[in-house]
Amino acid sequence: MSRALPKYNKRRVAIIGGAAAVALSGAVIAGSALAGETSKNNNGQAATLASPGTISCPAVDGSLPAIPASAQDEVTRNLALLDTQIAEANQRLIDTVGQGGANFVQNAILGPLEDKRVAVLNRIETAIGRTAAKPEGLEALAPCELNADGAAEAGEEAGAEPSEAATEEAGGNAGDAGGAEDAGDTGEAGAVGTVDCPAVEGSLPAIPASAQDEVTRNLALLDTQIGEANQRLVDTVGQGGANFVQNAILGPLEDKRVAVLNRIETAIGRTAAKPEGLEALAPCELNQ
Repeated sequence: MSRALPKYNKRRVAIIGGAAAVALSGAVIAGSALAGETSKNNNGQAATLASPGTISCPAVDGSLPAIPASAQDEVTRNLALLDTQIAEANQRLIDTVGQGGANFVQNAILGPLEDKRVAVLNRIETAIGRTAAKPEGLEALAPCELNADGAAEAGEEAGAEPSEAATEEAGGNAGDAGGAEDAGDTGEAGAVGTVDCPAVEGSLPAIPASAQDEVTRNLALLDTQIGEANQRLVDTVGQGGANFVQNAILGPLEDKRVAVLNRIETAIGRTAAKPEGLEALAPCELNQ
């Protein structure tokens, strides 16, 4: 009896151990299959989210005339700034995948990028024009486009479906995806505020008669830009998050104003002492 009992126990242990091994193998197989499926799904999603597209802008360097030695450093810095701006725009594409509506990329990335490029291109023109013939028309190289593997609209970027809040205009569904935050924390849906910018005319020196028409046109353009920004505040109520107004309205407006103020400086500087520092009047703020 005492000898048979250990044999029985050994067989029992073997049977139980075998059953446990089978159960464990089944769990491992099932777990592996689940992990594989999850990995497959995650990889598919990651592959989609990793493809927001890239920004393509016209080359500038090859369109420049001979650069005077006195302007070389400034031109080089501004050419490098153009590359930095493109890199920042590409990073913003990645950071905002799935945000906004069908026109988000144009309004919040490509449009502001174009305005920044106009300002830089104007500075390049001015730098060269100080000691040589000033190149004209570089602004034509400012617009960029999105290479997005067939998805040119931000609402379709990275395979993400546009959110309801992003695709609705003012008065739409303010409860969805950022709708609770009015255009940059503007408060209630109806209180969008207005854009307030520094006055420019009073900061100008005496304007030569030869520059008067051009300066007048550009001053009027500054007013037009403010009017457009105010209208955009109204049109985009309920869109975007806490920084929407700064990123999509005030920031682009500042870039546009820098470009216009540079043109005013250049117009006056052709026949009189060129005013400097008007760019300090470019930033605007929101009056709520």
